[in-house]
Amino acid sequence: MTDAAQTRVPGTLAPEDHDLRAVRRAAVIRLVTGLAQGLLLYALNRANDAEVWPATSPELFVAIAMAVLFAPFVALAGVSALRWRTLAAWKAVSVLVASGLGVYAIWSRDPAVAKSASAGPDGPVVFAVAALLFIGHHLVQPADMERRPIARYATYFDVTWKHGVQMVLSLLFTGAFWLVLFLAATLFKLIGIKAIEALIQNQAFAFPATTTMFAAAVQLTDVRANLVRGVRTVALTLLAWLLPLMVLIGAGFLLTLPFTGLEMLWGTRSATASLLTAAAFLIVLTNAAYQEGAEPPPAVLRWAARLAGVLLAPITLLAAYGLALRIGQYGLSGDRIAAVACVLVAAGYAVGYALAALRRGAWMATLEPTNIVMAVVSVVVLLGLFTPLADPRRLAVGDQVDRLRHGRVAVDRFDFEYLRFDAGRYGRAALARLAKDPNPKIAEQARAVAGQAWRSTSGHDQAPEARAARIVFHPAGATPPPGFMASTTEGAFSLCFDAREPCDARVMDVTGDHRPEVVMTSGAQIELFGQDGDGRWRKLGDFNRRCGDFDLRAAVRDGTLSLAEPAIKDLSTPAGHLEFSPAATGCPREVRPLQTLH
Repeated sequence: MTDAAQTRVPGTLAPEDHDLRAVRRAAVIRLVTGLAQGLLLYALNRANDAEVWPATSPELFVAIAMAVLFAPFVALAGVSALRWRTLAAWKAVSVLVASGLGVYAIWSRDPAVAKSASAGPDGPVVFAVAALLFIGHHLVQPADMERRPIARYATYFDVTWKHGVQMVLSLLFTGAFWLVLFLAATLFKLIGIKAIEALIQNQAFAFPATTTMFAAAVQLTDVRANLVRGVRTVALTLLAWLLPLMVLIGAGFLLTLPFTGLEMLWGTRSATASLLTAAAFLIVLTNAAYQEGAEPPPAVLRWAARLAGVLLAPITLLAAYGLALRIGQYGLSGDRIAAVACVLVAAGYAVGYALAALRRGAWMATLEPTNIVMAVVSVVVLLGLFTPLADPRRLAVGDQVDRLRHGRVAVDRFDFEYLRFDAGRYGRAALARLAKDPNPKIAEQARAVAGQAWRSTSGHDQAPEARAARIVFHPAGATPPPGFMASTTEGAFSLCFDAREPCDARVMDVTGDHRPEVVMTSGAQIELFGQDGDGRWRKLGDFNRRCGDFDLRAAVRDGTLSLAEPAIKDLSTPAGHLEFSPAATGCPREVRPLQTLH
């Protein structure tokens, strides 16, 4: 027996026994959490499909859905590291944040749209909540581990990158799990057994299986923490050696600008986004080279990191300048306000990294407090953008309406439809106020747009009367068949209404059933419309040209279309009809005309 075993008090557990119990407890909690999350997501999906409670209350439904979607990840990440009271408090905060931002996203929409529970939060809201909880968790856990408000930078680095790698590996594991299931379904289907295929297509299995396997992957990677750190080290090393290349690109770009000027840069209309992306790459790659800062990397990477810190400032200034020009010309918009937020965050990094690069002393030491401070700033900025405090739609509506009322934009050039269709609740409220504006032109235009059910700029959304004006029937004086223009088949006229010019149409009996059909073209191909058994008009298909270059519009206008017998006929079997599809290469034999229709 060892000395530790000999001196252990009877009835107590050895340290390794405590560790084993902790691992088992964490495994049970994670698996139960994953299973519960999957079952709840399945129940919410069924409620949404069946349009029953809580899906009948959009705000409540989204609050529950966001909490179920995100809160379990806090438990998965913190169960083996956080104290129980800290974990409980942080999980409660995560529920409030996820649910609150989800509810606000629904409330701030156009009230008519917000009534639909199936229309959940937009992608940016989901991404923002994920980013908030990820950043927040990696501010909370290191501080709780060290029992102080601000932990050592090495702890922040270790926990954040470890969980980042864990997440990627867990997603890959879950994807591999589904690939194996699909392979099993395929193999068994070959011998006539479809049970596995039916199982994986069943949502009652798919939801809990996915979340449970993800939770299992988190547990497996947590137990093998040293292997995860090894993968992290390899990934960071590879990323770090991209830093010299990125620095060379950034420096070359800045040195070339004096010779090319800025006009070409601003002419792209995407300069700010590209510059901010370059800044983000410099930040990430610099951190990959610095890592926890314990040991300086090779000289090439040290100098590259210093140059990256210097380059961040002019790149961020250029992005800010370009954005300021656009705002000065056209005012604020949702995208520009989001870009302002990104510029502010990038500016914080630029100042901190420039100080780190230029200060004497420990290599790039100022980078550490900069990263911690900017993590907090990022949380504040994200909360502002997705709450009333700095909602881009609210700020953009206020700025655009102010420009209109002060004459900085003419009434006939103001985008009233933005307020009606794109700015949610704030836009509709502003449109209602403009409808009572003392300026009669503003009030008249606002009232007209407020009554629109469709956009006037999109053919898909136009009223039937507007769609009718874009179809010209031939020969001159011809009228469309009864009921054709009143068709409610949206999307059937996609090619026609995506075209800049009106479409040409002609009434023909193409099917030979002595009932009229309509052939219509915008120049790309000829679309065929006919009536179903109930007399409703719908799109039957398209006629495409495979060989030759001829004017389809002229053919429809002049009536030089004729029915033709196919060179290769379809096949018929007792079980059904087999349609012939021509090969991708070659052209069909010349067809023999049957009749010409006028």
